[in-house]
Amino acid sequence: MPFAISILLICAFALAVTTPAGAADPRLLASLGKLDPQTRLEQVCDLAAVEHIGKSGNLPKPDRAKSNVITPPRHHGDTIEASGGAFRSGGKWYAFSYRCKASPDHLNVLSFTYRVGAMIPKSKWQEYGLWD
Repeated sequence: MPFAISILLICAFALAVTTPAGAADPRLLASLGKLDPQTRLEQVCDLAAVEHIGKSGNLPKPDRAKSNVITPPRHHGDTIEASGGAFRSGGKWYAFSYRCKASPDHLNVLSFTYRVGAMIPKSKWQEYGLWD
């Protein structure tokens, strides 16, 4: 997915999660609707990861999360299990895993659990496709 679309989705999702569920930005829904269902599920769940980890207060609010950094996520219908993901918080990347269940249209997260792992050394960033 082009970088610009990814950034647009992140910004639009950030706005949408601060409003009631029924008041989602139509532009966000249109953007997500253009993605194939598997990619949409990953995007919605990665964005939920940013939201949930940010609310924990244990680390600075993440600005990016990716489910497919160390290992590809496993899809099971409307559920994704990501055991090899990473998120960026305070300029550092951390390994994490999550389980996310979304609505059948993959536009709303119904349940989300996660576990934060170790900080990923900067020496591994290039190998994993991570950046500053």
